[in-house]
Amino acid sequence: MLDLTHRPRRLRTSKAIRDLTQETTLHTSDFVFPLFLIEGTNKQEEVASMPNIFRYSIDNALKVCEELQTLGIRAIDLFGVPDKKDETGSEALNPKGLIQRGIRAIKKEFPDLCVMTDIALDPFTSHGHDGLVKDGKILNDETVEVLCEMACSHAECGADVVAPSDMMDGRVGAIREALDDEGFIDVAIMAYSAKYASSFYAPFREALHSAPKFGDKKTYQMNPANSDEAMREIELDISEGADIVMVKPAMVYLDIVRRARERIETPIAVYNVSGEYSMIKAAAQNGWIDGERVMMETLLSMKRAGAKLIFTYFAIEAAKLLKQS
Repeated sequence: MLDLTHRPRRLRTSKAIRDLTQETTLHTSDFVFPLFLIEGTNKQEEVASMPNIFRYSIDNALKVCEELQTLGIRAIDLFGVPDKKDETGSEALNPKGLIQRGIRAIKKEFPDLCVMTDIALDPFTSHGHDGLVKDGKILNDETVEVLCEMACSHAECGADVVAPSDMMDGRVGAIREALDDEGFIDVAIMAYSAKYASSFYAPFREALHSAPKFGDKKTYQMNPANSDEAMREIELDISEGADIVMVKPAMVYLDIVRRARERIETPIAVYNVSGEYSMIKAAAQNGWIDGERVMMETLLSMKRAGAKLIFTYFAIEAAKLLKQS
């Protein structure tokens, strides 16, 4: 005879009960929207491999920021697609460069919007690597010096959070010291602490025209097979002054997020990367899945695993659905 003293299904009998007992809830304030900037005026270029994602000139990016605030999305992550690239990524340090001008314009119009900026050289280098290169080797310490200058340049323009995504050793501590020395003590650092050498980045690299021209990024990005190493990287970055740590990609690395959540109290971000976005979009366009439901289930899984911030190209679509619910 069945012992039915405990019936978990009682708490699933109606939507009202399910909502009351739901353990994890998505909010629009969980989302950070990645925003791609290009030179020019009144420009909007769709990224071929990322449906509904565009590169914007600064004037059009301001219109996107207005929509984000209306939807309750309170943070963006800026990436630039400069016209000028060279071996050293010198445009990254241009005080009148694309990102610098973008930060100033956005903070002037939307002072309450949290502006995060990517700190890495790959969008600015002709070779597509995140650091300086000599004889085919990506240089660590020399790159860190440039990243410190880049972070201070963004802070001077009004960035709220700088986000080193380069995976050079020691860069978080060096950037923290550089920011503090320049008086930017309130500018936070979000470290891409566990950034894996993933195959899911391809559409993003198309968007920024930043695919490496030789070799790969496996000497500085992490081996997808490693979990213990991620814990070491995360704890190192926190010890150096990281205010937020990131796991990237998100979907296939949620075990890393959960493991980190159980070890640390520092806020954890995840990046729902371009390949993850494009797979869902492609499957939905082919009628194989319900795109909206898979999108929301995917984002919910990231928060359930322990992420506090979710960087996602789905942010606008998801926020609209949350407003309707």
